[in-house]
Amino acid sequence: MAALDIALHRRLLELVDLRSWAGAHPRYRGVARLRRATELAEPATESVMETRLRLLLVLAGLPRPLAQISLCDEDGHFVGRPDFYYPRHRLALEYDGSGHRENLTGDNRRQNRMVDAGYRLLRFTAADVLSAPDSVVALVRRALRNHD
Repeated sequence: MAALDIALHRRLLELVDLRSWAGAHPRYRGVARLRRATELAEPATESVMETRLRLLLVLAGLPRPLAQISLCDEDGHFVGRPDFYYPRHRLALEYDGSGHRENLTGDNRRQNRMVDAGYRLLRFTAADVLSAPDSVVALVRRALRNHD
């Protein structure tokens, strides 16, 4: 799945072409899996771990978040572009990879701007996604439920 997201993000493939091919070859082996993969694919995803975080949430039954959406304050000024966003809940999710440590100051400033503009933000790491997936799902589920 991550390979598909990366290929789509890099514009090596187009979802419409994959879906068209699958529709034209319904009896080919693996076409049902290809269809499911295209339903779950997200071209805006920028890393393998972002894909894993998104799929963790979606396959656990949570709503599919928007990916890489620019957020603005009430005056229309850009405040940040989180990895994932639930607009109805004003909940942003970030996957912090190894580069996060190198850009901590910038990430903290962006987080502060987003929180100041009224957005809620949850941050996750590889350890969260890979070693504590149930905790990630539970935390996001509570954050969505507590804002209804």
